[in-house]
Amino acid sequence: MRSRPLPFAEYTESIGDIDRVVNMLVGGTQRVIEYATLGFAIPQPMPDKVRAAFERLVDAGFSTRLVRAT
Repeated sequence: MRSRPLPFAEYTESIGDIDRVVNMLVGGTQRVIEYATLGFAIPQPMPDKVRAAFERLVDAGFSTRLVRAT
């Protein structure tokens, strides 16, 4: 099963909360980075601009979906 493709604007409207969507994207980006370092996934190339945007968003407080170290 897969979800139907939606333009980003329609997707955010369907969720109804842009902050929630941004937090989900930030959390997903972190997992791409961290799961590879933990051996749960293969490393994926990540452009410097994407990594910088991720860091700026975390610094701006979009961190509710981040995996916490235990």
